[in-house]
Order: sequence, then structure tokens, then C-alpha cells
Amino acid sequence: MDYANQSNWESRKAGRTSSSRYASYSPEYDEHDIYSSRKGSALFGKGTVGGMIGSMSTTQKILGGALLLLGVSSLLKSGSSGGSLVRSQTDALQELLLFVNDRIEGYQRAVKESKDPELTSYYSQLVNQSQQFANKLNSYLRQQGIRPETSTTMKGKLYRGWMDAKAAVTGFDENAILGSNIYGEEWALKAYREALQAPGLSGEIRQEIERQYSQSQDTYQRLKSMEYLPHSAGNL
Repeated sequence: MDYANQSNWESRKAGRTSSSRYASYSPEYDEHDIYSSRKGSALFGKGTVGGMIGSMSTTQKILGGALLLLGVSSLLKSGSSGGSLVRSQTDALQELLLFVNDRIEGYQRAVKESKDPELTSYYSQLVNQSQQFANKLNSYLRQQGIRPETSTTMKGKLYRGWMDAKAAVTGFDENAILGSNIYGEEWALKAYREALQAPGLSGEIRQEIERQYSQSQDTYQRLKSMEYLPHSAGNL
């Protein structure tokens, strides 16, 4: 027997080898004997998480891993869903505001074109009402860190341009102005209905949209009652 090698091996086991190769060796850090070392006992001892995992069967480990992935997936989906709801609410407000801004410009146009003092006064009230609607809806966007929506729909721009071109040829007519306002109010009502169908609307925002929708319905009914009458202002 090679006594020098035997001596080195015995010293290695005791952690006191004279060889430079094993100068820092200690059995408690032996990666090949970790389960029997003090370090391994601390990591995989009975009652620890490592010990429980070590005692599981292969089937239990597979099932446990699947449940863990399912839980993480559920949490991620929940977070993503919450973000989607907030986005839906923001989109609903921005889309509705486009039509409310159309409403403002439509009644401002009616104020300029109408020659009937009572109708002009009524249209001015509707301009103010629409501006209040827009200010309230934009306040909710500001709370979400979104800039106010001041644009109008392309459809509204094209329609107002067409009405201006028509008026330049045929002149301004009270019933034509009234018909344009009724048409615009129908657009607004449709926009309110669609906004109320958006998922994730908070209670306060939903109540405000419902309140504005109700007032828009009242306006629509009043405008319709004046349609095609020779003295529309008398029905205000």
C-alpha cells in the first residue's frame, strides 16, 4: 500500500491535509456528500422545505409544479385583466368625449346660424350643458393621468362641412338647423349607450354617464317636438 497516499486521504477526510490541493477542503462542503454533511442537513433536513421536496414522489413533484404554475398564471391574468378594465374605461371616456365635443360644435354652429332669438337662447343653453358634460368627463381622464380629450369625430367634421356648404347655396333655414341638431343628438345618444356597455366603468363614472345620457334624451325629445313647425320657438 502507498502509505503517503493513505496519509493524504486520511488527512483529507479530517480536513487537515498537507496537500495544497486540499488545503481548504472541509467535508461539510463536499458537493458529492452534501446529504450527509452539516450543510446538507441544514438544507434538506426533516421539516424543511428542501426536506419535504426531497421526500416527495415524482408524481407529487409534477402535480405540485403544475399547481404552482397555475397559481402564477392566475395572478398574472388577474393583473392583466385589471389593466384591461382600466384601459376600457379610459377608451370609453375618450370615445364618448369625441361625440360630446361634436355636440358642443353643433350647437355653437346653430347659435351662429339661427335668426330666432328664442331658439338661439335655447341652443346657447345646450352649448353650456355640453361644455359641462365635457369638463366632467375630462376630469375623470385627468384623475387617470390622461390629457383631456378636445377632438371631435371625423364624421362630425364632415357633416358640419356639408351643412355649411348646403347653407351657402340654399341659405339658413330654421328647420334645417333643427334637423341637424336632432341628427347630432341621435349620434350623442348612441355614443352614451355604447359607453355604458364598456366593462370596468367605476360606479361614479357610470352614474355621471347615465345622468348625461338622461339629459341628452330629454333634449332629443324636446327638439323632436319642435320639428317641422313654422314657429318652433313657441314649443320651448
